[in-house]
Amino acid sequence: MSEKHDPYEAKDTGHEWDSIRELDNPPPRWWMIGLHISWISVVVYIILFPAVPLINSATKGILGWTSIKRLHAQVAEIEAVRKPYDEKLKGMDMEEILKNNELLTFAQGGAKVIFGDHCAPCHGAGGQGGPKFPVLADDDWLYGGTAETIVETITDGRQGNMPAHASTLSKKELDDVVQYVVGLSSGKVYEAGLAVFMGETEAEAACASCHGVDAKGMTMVGAPNLTDSLWRFSGTEEGIRYTVEHGVNDEEDALTRNAVMPAFGEKLSKLQIKKLALLVHQFGGGQAAVVDDEE
Repeated sequence: MSEKHDPYEAKDTGHEWDSIRELDNPPPRWWMIGLHISWISVVVYIILFPAVPLINSATKGILGWTSIKRLHAQVAEIEAVRKPYDEKLKGMDMEEILKNNELLTFAQGGAKVIFGDHCAPCHGAGGQGGPKFPVLADDDWLYGGTAETIVETITDGRQGNMPAHASTLSKKELDDVVQYVVGLSSGKVYEAGLAVFMGETEAEAACASCHGVDAKGMTMVGAPNLTDSLWRFSGTEEGIRYTVEHGVNDEEDALTRNAVMPAFGEKLSKLQIKKLALLVHQFGGGQAAVVDDEE
């Protein structure tokens, strides 16, 4: 008599390890469906999109889609949204924009990328300044802090200028004027140093001709205010002495301090500079424009 065989029982492959038999079970139907969907999807993708690399290029796909085209389309969409605001900015002066919160916010948002690319490496991401570079987030301005003046600074650049006094001042005159400058920020007046500062000694230093008789600086020539506690380079006695001795951008002194801001008038558009100036103005220390009441 022959043994009965279950027709639904999986076929035995004849392989057995440690009493474990290997059976020839077919894969589940859902798995087979997924497998076929996968390879069909690959074929459809290759037909529609760029996919297969060739020697000098790749297959194009019948849709002609590329990531570059997609990027350009997205940029065009963004530019279409920006355009009405940009047109308004072009036709308004700086003071008008400063009074319009919507346009000011738009300009500042667009300028953050420009600032990060061109200004942050020296002035810091938030205008906090860096070693030997001015702080833009305070209210101390060498050339003036109105929005219009900031536009001029960005467009044309700036170059500080202070003559070196190492060879013109005697040791006593140098010591005296350094002590005078050190005391200014604390309200102290060192009379001997004041005489040097005013050019009333033999060296005729005449520091007041740039920094003013009150030592509060002159924006016309970019001379800093010496009576506050904000310093372009260093406010220590040693730092002040070095600046007085070697000056700033003095071509005849190899140890002179360097203070040059490049011009961006040819690198950035007028609209970009306008936005950038508005951002810098709003960092915290921007000045209002002077209104002339004369008719």
